Amino acid sequence: MKFTSKVATVAAVAALTLVLGDCGNSKSSTSGKTDKAHSVALVTDGGGIDDKSFNQSEWEGLQKWGKKHNLVKGVGGYNYAQSNSDADFTPNVNKMIQAKYKTIIGSGYKLEKTIKTAAKQNPKTNFIIIDDVIAAPNVASATFRDNESAFLAGVAAAETTKTNKVGFVGGVHGQVIDRFEAGFRQGVAAVNKNIKVDVKYADSFSKPDVGQALAQAMFNNNEDVIYQAAGGTGAGVFSAAKNAIKSKKVWVIGVDRDQTAEGKYKGGNLTLTSTVKGVDIAVQNLADAAMKDKFPGGKTKVYGLKDNGVRLTRGNMSAKAWAKVQEYKQKIVKGDIKVAERPSELK
Repeated sequence: MKFTSKVATVAAVAALTLVLGDCGNSKSSTSGKTDKAHSVALVTDGGGIDDKSFNQSEWEGLQKWGKKHNLVKGVGGYNYAQSNSDADFTPNVNKMIQAKYKTIIGSGYKLEKTIKTAAKQNPKTNFIIIDDVIAAPNVASATFRDNESAFLAGVAAAETTKTNKVGFVGGVHGQVIDRFEAGFRQGVAAVNKNIKVDVKYADSFSKPDVGQALAQAMFNNNEDVIYQAAGGTGAGVFSAAKNAIKSKKVWVIGVDRDQTAEGKYKGGNLTLTSTVKGVDIAVQNLADAAMKDKFPGGKTKVYGLKDNGVRLTRGNMSAKAWAKVQEYKQKIVKGDIKVAERPSELK
């Protein structure tokens, strides 16, 4: 019996090692403490934690939270599981459940079905869904008024373009990217209805080569400002701009986090501005609530311009463009302008 017990123990340890094998791309930290009752794990969508956009911002927020509470990176503290495709969502969430993380974060609306199912099957585990809403007692939802910051991006583009032709590169059609597209187009039209907005979708958040091809075609069409809301695909838009700027002035508007660094090239910077989405703040706030044993299960927090949940960076805009952005921001905050959430709402 003792022999059987030892075998079972070894098997359990081996299983847990396999479970955690794909969690995180770096070695777990040996410093910090464990707190299993308040541990938090992030499951990314296809973009990964180095996408310089949505997932990276979430992971940066979780890292700040973990370090603030002196938690170990790993089991009993905080960690992430990177999804390379949609097929990884369920296995990755299950890995984190098996590793007994108390709170599990689903990065983006594409994980909605996985989180919804997992929450129903694991009522004692807390779940967070970012960019979607799940009505369940153990799920906290966080959504963002991306359309509001996208509207301001449209204002910035309209005030900057010299050709009266601008572009929008989206990742995947859906409710979230609809808000980016609708807000951007409305913001451009608010400044100048004669400016043409070329809209293209890559049908992926993780294909920079497709993003580059779409952007290159736009620049070849004399479009001089492109707003990309495409996750990792957006890296290709910056690559295309760096090629195009060798012969003409072009700009890229970043998304989800300040992407000024992505616009650097020898001789300057082509990031006009970025729409920043406070997913890092949302992650920290919700993880803090869980730490205080006040997890807001069943509730939805909506972040917008009014509470700085979304914003537009100063970037490389002219003083005139920045002043116009501030003018429209106040109109949105005061309720004088209602920003569309879907392209179908635009005239």
